[in-house]
Amino acid sequence: MINNKKTGILSATLLGLTLMTGTAFAGPRITFGPEDQGALQIDYKGQLQMTVRDTGSGENNDDTTTNFNFRRNRLAFMGKYGEMLSLYVQTEFTEDQNVTTLGVASTNQGTEFQLLDAVMRFKLNDSFHVNAGKFKYNLSRENLEACEMPLTLDRSLFIRTAYTTTRDTGVAVWGNLFNDIFQYRVDAMEGRKAVSGDTAPSSNFRYSFRGHVTLLDPENDYGYKGTYLGKKKVLTIGGAYQFEPEIAYGDTVTRTDKKDYQAWTIDGFFEYPLEGIGTVTASAAYEDVDLDDAYKGANPDAGTIGLNGQKNGWYVKGGYMLPNLPLQFFGRYEKWRFAELNNISDQKVDWYGGGANYYFRGQNLKLTFEAAHTAFDKDGTVNGVTSKDFTTFVTQLQLIF
Repeated sequence: MINNKKTGILSATLLGLTLMTGTAFAGPRITFGPEDQGALQIDYKGQLQMTVRDTGSGENNDDTTTNFNFRRNRLAFMGKYGEMLSLYVQTEFTEDQNVTTLGVASTNQGTEFQLLDAVMRFKLNDSFHVNAGKFKYNLSRENLEACEMPLTLDRSLFIRTAYTTTRDTGVAVWGNLFNDIFQYRVDAMEGRKAVSGDTAPSSNFRYSFRGHVTLLDPENDYGYKGTYLGKKKVLTIGGAYQFEPEIAYGDTVTRTDKKDYQAWTIDGFFEYPLEGIGTVTASAAYEDVDLDDAYKGANPDAGTIGLNGQKNGWYVKGGYMLPNLPLQFFGRYEKWRFAELNNISDQKVDWYGGGANYYFRGQNLKLTFEAAHTAFDKDGTVNGVTSKDFTTFVTQLQLIF
């Protein structure tokens, strides 16, 4: 009886520590089942932003736009039963997302409540995990980095790929090999949602293949971080390939000219704490999203063009954290080429920005300021849509509880 009680206490403690990984403090935890083998933790994640953009409002849409909003407003449920089974469920409430990546909406965007993640996780051993449900697909490192643990204010505004968001629904197999030096990932996801032949030429799964090599401290979880705040020495090089056949029509009127989708990326991440000097962080990636030149078709599917359509580009970012003060400076530069953006063919966009993070309680309570500039290679208004350079200032307060 005493041994069983001790075993239960030990199991609950280990489960609690597992659920708390990555957070300085965590939300309420509930234990259940024989010997308290099961545990459930509830976290809140909020990012309140004050945004000032030097354009987008007024009679001619060239006056300053000001906005208070939540960039993210989430409840997360993390569960575990024994050593093999765990789950992650996350909801998100968004409200009035009117200041967009490239402009300001002409009408209020309203509210939305969604199930952002719902994934069942099975760990057979460190070299073989299975994830099933709705979760992040395996393409870019940037998307796989935790939303609440980036180096800069947020992840790239341009990395999303075609016909999906940052998440997809399906199954992934992944694991760590050679003492966590190598990690592999393979997934089969929904990709473009199933629709009839009136809209898309076929209905196929989207497949991803990703791998990375970690040469210093391991990055052996499913997700990454944009910074480890000097607690790890990391050098990771990764790459991925993704494809989905017959995803769209090049001519939606005649329903002809079938197009395939493929994307690939390479990326690198480095962070190193130097005693008495501080922590340096650097990261870069290149990404290519190819929709078989669908934009050249007579009446191309709308999903093949625009911000998440055919494109290629790269980013580089870096940071420096002071040795004796939780203050981290950062900068980012991105350059992207879009097949068609804002009704302009072969449009190029340069984005650059910089700022600082101040960590009151690590990532659980931090204040961030960032100033960023978006520059278009071709300015102008085409079919009522304007492409004009602008500057954005954002102050963000993040709380994880």
